[in-house]
Amino acid sequence: MTRPSQDPHLSEHCLETTQVYRGHMLDVRRDRIGLPDGGTAHREYIVHPGAVMIVPILDDGRLVLERQFRYPLGRVMIEFPAGKLDAGEPGRRCAERELLEETGYRAREWAYAGVLHNAIAYSTEGIEIWFARGLSAGASQLDEGEFLEVFSASAEELDGWIRDGKVTDAKTMIALLWLQRWRAGDWALEWSNEPAGACAPA
Repeated sequence: MTRPSQDPHLSEHCLETTQVYRGHMLDVRRDRIGLPDGGTAHREYIVHPGAVMIVPILDDGRLVLERQFRYPLGRVMIEFPAGKLDAGEPGRRCAERELLEETGYRAREWAYAGVLHNAIAYSTEGIEIWFARGLSAGASQLDEGEFLEVFSASAEELDGWIRDGKVTDAKTMIALLWLQRWRAGDWALEWSNEPAGACAPA
């Protein structure tokens, strides 16, 4: 794991790492770490391969969203399409794959927005934010055991659902913020219709 080299008065460093559990997706570690004042402590965290989230924009400006049961919370959540990166898989390629598999849509143009870290206290997970437009519909290709509903809504509807507590998924909330700032002309997106291999980041 990469450790920060800046701010030595705040930085912690690994003295010993122990793998507590290794599953299909999650790698749980417990590290003994050195503190800035010379003391020691333990940190428990999850090593995650990373993921992508897609903000698919229909030609009429509405957004493609999903309803999916999330087992840890025991309820159906509204969220943007997303999925885990395979080993060595470029983010754009993963975004294309996940969009097609989960929704059936393909996109003519893509734009990379940035990365969000959604659980910095206990996970290394970083989620790449990708915007997609020029959508063409097709059949979804869900994984075995995957069940979800695809629907569309306006940004204003999604904003209201977040305000009212109907949508609480952090990545979806951040994606809406990015969308609103882009539409307001405050944050730039660089759109590309080049093949996935020609687009950054790798």
